[in-house]
Amino acid sequence: MKKSFFNLSAFLFVLPVVAHEFWLQPDQFIYKKNDVASISFLVGENFEGENWSGNRSKIKSLQFYNWKTKTDISKLLPDTTGASLLLPLKTEGTMVVTFNSNNSFIALDAAKFNGYLREDGLTNALAYRLQHHETDSGSREFYQRSAKTIFQVGKPTDNTFYRETGLPLDIIPLQNPYSLKMNDTLTVKILFQKRPLANYKIRLWYKEKDAAINTDLLSDEKGLIKFPIILKGKWMVSAVKMEPIINNPKANWQSYWGSCTWGYK
Repeated sequence: MKKSFFNLSAFLFVLPVVAHEFWLQPDQFIYKKNDVASISFLVGENFEGENWSGNRSKIKSLQFYNWKTKTDISKLLPDTTGASLLLPLKTEGTMVVTFNSNNSFIALDAAKFNGYLREDGLTNALAYRLQHHETDSGSREFYQRSAKTIFQVGKPTDNTFYRETGLPLDIIPLQNPYSLKMNDTLTVKILFQKRPLANYKIRLWYKEKDAAINTDLLSDEKGLIKFPIILKGKWMVSAVKMEPIINNPKANWQSYWGSCTWGYK
């Protein structure tokens, strides 16, 4: 185990992070049939998060996938601020929960917006602002969240993890995280509006006990990233896609924040 963690630490390196991530956090990732999963909606960094300030009104889509069904579970989320989801697990297999939020709005001055774009590697948005002489202008931004979590119930694994979910920013492992062996390589595909997000900054997170590590990876021309896996702790892949909005009096940018979590005992 020590050797494996050392190898991973050589592959990953700690980076300062300003922007807050949003992710789905089950109370555990390995369950037994008939357990009830408690899934929190968290905002923070390095897997240290606080409950979101949203409620059912923020839901554009909240879906539960198993090997044979897709179920709308939005009514299971209490209509109270910061609520978590309680999900009964009646079958075994690999399970997926996805969340897509309605748009929220934020306005930033020019310096803060430029810094935010640089921190998240949104070079396309920086280039657009430079080309259109907007670097001294503030932003009016709509943003929405696309979050996914993958967990295992019982021992039988299946291909539920691989299903495209229709999230605007969809992060899809190409191997089942619960079928891997220690130090296997996991390949993850990132889609934006169902197309590969190619040559793009993707953030990888790992936490085991109190040690949190993150790094930036660059997707290839097929929207793929690859990295070695340790079968302990929590994992997350996240990305941000920013696009200009033309001729809208309310906002001039639309951002999409995506994350996918899974983990082990």
